[in-house]
Amino acid sequence: MKIGELSEKSGVSVRSLRYYEQQGLLQPGRLMNGYRMYHPFAVEQVKTIQFYISLGLSTEQISSFLHCVMVNKESFCTEIMPIYQQKLAEVDAQIAMLTSIKSNLEDRIRYMREESEAVQKKEDDK
Repeated sequence: MKIGELSEKSGVSVRSLRYYEQQGLLQPGRLMNGYRMYHPFAVEQVKTIQFYISLGLSTEQISSFLHCVMVNKESFCTEIMPIYQQKLAEVDAQIAMLTSIKSNLEDRIRYMREESEAVQKKEDDK
């Protein structure tokens, strides 16, 4: 199938498919006229790539284990566990940072409301 057909069947843009090819995640064949030709299996491969992207993994990380996952069950691909653990640590750090930002914003909002109420009370007392 050609790249447009793969795009339609997988729901992924032609631009993304070309990017996946540049990153080594997809390896289409080429016709004599230079057109890309994808195996029907490529639809499943693209959906698998999209799944791992939805987990927040980079295409570089995905390329390190994609072949294994496409051939075996994920649990047999030992390359994945350290990547998952690293990503989980990154997510935990982001949550901690966002929790801190949220707390700081809540403090600032509370302070501004208290200041505003104090000013309003002084004006009302006049």
